[in-house]
Amino acid sequence: MKQICVIGVGYVGLVTGACFADLGNRVIALDINEQRIAGLKKGIMPIYEPGLEELVKRNVKAGRLSFTTSYAEGLKGTEYAFIAVGTPSGVNGEADLQYVASAARSIAENMTEPLVIINKSTVPVGTGDWVADIVSRALPKPIPFSVVSCPEFLREGSAIGDFMQPHRTVLGSLEREAAEKVAQLHLPLRAPIIITDLRTAEMIKYASNAFLATKISFINEIADICESLGADVKEVAAGMGYDKRIGPAFLDAGLGWGGSCFPKDVKALAHMADERGLHPQLLRAVMDINYDRRKAIVKHVEDMLGGLQGKVIGLLGLAFKPNTDDMREAPSIDIAQDLTAGGASVRAFDPIVCETAQDILPAVEMFDDPYLMAKGCDAMVVITEWNEFKHLDLECIRDLMKQPVLFDGRNIYEPEYMCLLGFTYRGVGRGQE
Repeated sequence: MKQICVIGVGYVGLVTGACFADLGNRVIALDINEQRIAGLKKGIMPIYEPGLEELVKRNVKAGRLSFTTSYAEGLKGTEYAFIAVGTPSGVNGEADLQYVASAARSIAENMTEPLVIINKSTVPVGTGDWVADIVSRALPKPIPFSVVSCPEFLREGSAIGDFMQPHRTVLGSLEREAAEKVAQLHLPLRAPIIITDLRTAEMIKYASNAFLATKISFINEIADICESLGADVKEVAAGMGYDKRIGPAFLDAGLGWGGSCFPKDVKALAHMADERGLHPQLLRAVMDINYDRRKAIVKHVEDMLGGLQGKVIGLLGLAFKPNTDDMREAPSIDIAQDLTAGGASVRAFDPIVCETAQDILPAVEMFDDPYLMAKGCDAMVVITEWNEFKHLDLECIRDLMKQPVLFDGRNIYEPEYMCLLGFTYRGVGRGQE
């Protein structure tokens, strides 16, 4: 049984800690947020992730997982310390590394024996060297340590499965022995392990996310062309996806990408290129296409209604994707604000985030039932492809609405069926024009 300290109990840290505990390790999850740690000790999860609450409680009960706000307690007897703190976007798109720096200094000030420090947070290329320098300078006395980069590839909504059945594990270090020690932790996952240098490992994460964001922006641009030429982007994407060189993943046209990873990682990669005098024009186009989607959706709704002033518009979903409560960079925020600015009254239903979203969207009326929300609406917009939205009683929804106008921002319904039901329906790139 290995002893591990995971610093940060957000999406990445809490999932990482709980999963390593489930693999038979003793894990101490550390966070300086006293409220979060107090809640976890009572079994209250700070985030929503399918299966996480059960996983945490099972391993706490088994004595493999515990929580603390103390670095001294968290690092006592620990062999591995994972840094899994937030790295939000700064003013110019750069990654804000203040929490990484704070964690590195606190590790140095409290470690008492040799330690492998693993960067799990998504950090700019060169951060591993920088963390090593911070630790070296902050150590009260010389203690051997190593720094390894182990970028996470977890998707919110399926993070536990992604951890337990990964496509690959990427490890980077200037010390092969340290990387191999971390590789031993991951052997039970039975996935390919790639060992490289620190900077290459850090770059793999950014390049991966930027490529996936590019696929989404690409298919959204194709959707606009499909719409203007009378083609169906869903069929186009299916036909493309059979080509093994392309694959079907991330070819769902819609409202674009949001969340905690793609927006900040593409911005950060472009910023790194800018700092070195390069011209990341593809990355800029990927971001521009993504944010243009939100304006375009509002324009489509306005056209369908003949104007927004005085209209009541319902949003189905608020989270940036299903099976998460994450509202960071969610398309719903810009869309709701633009609809309101156009004179519409906006209401929303989301099965998870309505209560917490009220602070983010104070002008939006939140409902705890989709049918109550639909009553009196001039239009509804599908924002998040929650599975339960596919099984709504659409005839009931139609009868409750003032006007049966529906813009399907995630293409979860079939145009022919919606028209048969009497809806004025529009999807994304379905060839309606």
